[in-house]
Amino acid sequence: MYGRKAVFAAIAALCGAISGCATQPPPRPFWQGPYQDVALGLSASKAVFSSPPWLATPRGSSDVLIWAFATGECGQERWGNNIDSDAFARANVAAMERAGRNFIVATGGEAGIFTCADPLAAERFVQRYASPRLVGFDFDIEGRQSPEQIDALVRSAAHIQQQWPALHLMFTLATHAATDGTERSLNATGERVLQALHKHGLAKTAIINLMVMNYGPPDSKWCAVATSGTSPRCDMGRSALQAVNNVHRKYDVPLGRIAITAMLGENDVVGNVTTVEDAEHMFDGARRLGLAGVHYWSLDRDQPCAAGAPRVSPQCHSVPGVPVGRFGDVLRAPQ
Repeated sequence: MYGRKAVFAAIAALCGAISGCATQPPPRPFWQGPYQDVALGLSASKAVFSSPPWLATPRGSSDVLIWAFATGECGQERWGNNIDSDAFARANVAAMERAGRNFIVATGGEAGIFTCADPLAAERFVQRYASPRLVGFDFDIEGRQSPEQIDALVRSAAHIQQQWPALHLMFTLATHAATDGTERSLNATGERVLQALHKHGLAKTAIINLMVMNYGPPDSKWCAVATSGTSPRCDMGRSALQAVNNVHRKYDVPLGRIAITAMLGENDVVGNVTTVEDAEHMFDGARRLGLAGVHYWSLDRDQPCAAGAPRVSPQCHSVPGVPVGRFGDVLRAPQ
């Protein structure tokens, strides 16, 4: 009996000789760039969010700004409070087009959920942001959706992929980075998303974007532990790549369909701190492994904190001695 790998190799060799035969979708580019919390500095009158530091430092066509986050039901999604979604889309799509910069629309997030039960509503959702500069959508799913809502969302995402096959679809999921041999990584919510992707035919095209942040205490059950210094800590650079490899091995997700998103500086979990050196390790490892991309939370956090700022702020990273834009320089390196 031939092994599965031998059978797949034979099919691939046969398809290589036949015009129009393909065993996998065309490769995706290596996307890089920050999330921006559009609620920060959002003008209620103009519905425009500000991103001048990012717009002023172009790095190429694969560099993207990820708008975060649309919540609610697709086609009726909201951006913050009392903001007209149509006006928001018109203003900010036009800003991206004027600047000649690509963008991704992100949904859900830690503080809200995004649902999409109707494929026709999903079409309206896409059309609201339609632009040559729109390169994809990010579905950030962090645990508050029911299994039924997750299934419906992925079904609608599959409809989007059928209608707009060039769009980049990404599912952002929490992860651990166990180094104890268990390959502990995705939680139950992440596993439900993977199951839905297989069910609805997105398993070969969707990107799994791992939130390489907030692992927990320095323990091999949760992260790669660094023992140098005065006390153990989660090594955020090593842990990011460990999470990637765990998901790759445990769930058979190709490395080329995995992306990572780091939280700059102080993470919500005390002791989980992403340094510039960690960011360099992540980025170099991502390129070496052939990952789908590297992103970071967030554009507004890529600056030092003023005296008296909280330990974790949406507007600074809390790492002493790291100047404005330094993380972006590392995580958006020219290709």
